[in-house]
Amino acid sequence: MEPWPAGPPMEPGSSCPAAAPVERQFRILVGVTGSVAALKLPLLVSKLLDIPGLLSRDDTRLWAVLGQRVEVAVVSTERAKHFYSSQDIPVTLYSDADEWEMWKRRSDPVLHIELRRWADLMLVAPLDANTLGKVASGICDNLLTCVLRAWDRSKPLLFCLAMNTAMWEHPLTAQQRDQLRVFGYTEIPCVAKTLVCGDQGMGAMAEVDTIVDRVREVMSQHRGCPKS
Repeated sequence: MEPWPAGPPMEPGSSCPAAAPVERQFRILVGVTGSVAALKLPLLVSKLLDIPGLLSRDDTRLWAVLGQRVEVAVVSTERAKHFYSSQDIPVTLYSDADEWEMWKRRSDPVLHIELRRWADLMLVAPLDANTLGKVASGICDNLLTCVLRAWDRSKPLLFCLAMNTAMWEHPLTAQQRDQLRVFGYTEIPCVAKTLVCGDQGMGAMAEVDTIVDRVREVMSQHRGCPKS
């Protein structure tokens, strides 16, 4: 397992002064699941890393400082690894094995909790039908779903569905999407197109540029001190 990006997570008791600018980068945790849309992970990470820093103003106290860029880490399911090469991901990449390798004894950190504390925003792109069902039902059987189950709902969480049109049209999909919105999560809508399998219709993940623009918007709107 690689070191934490740009140092270890903030300590749980750390805080930011009421009037002082935040002096660290905005941290984005990207979750990726076993949809063919995971092919776009290298491009998505690259574009997220290109998001410029935001001016920290006394009135809004935004979470980044002018001139800085965002910090990104990735949590991948095992099936998602089929669609990209880790060599193409220029940031720290975590998967199930890392959770168990980190914890050896009672005093050791628990990775899914440390990741939850580390991140200012979580983006799950793509979110496939299988993991959608798990999250909506509260199942947490891998590193990604454990992070999602433990997520601090005062922080933004965005999700981008990606699945075959027949899966999209199944009644369970609408129910499970609604459940995630009840949790307070923000959906970046999927689009209609010809899918890799050849079917045509709804279910394709939103374009990468659309996703990044939405992340930028949420970053600029979210106020207050990053919570750890």
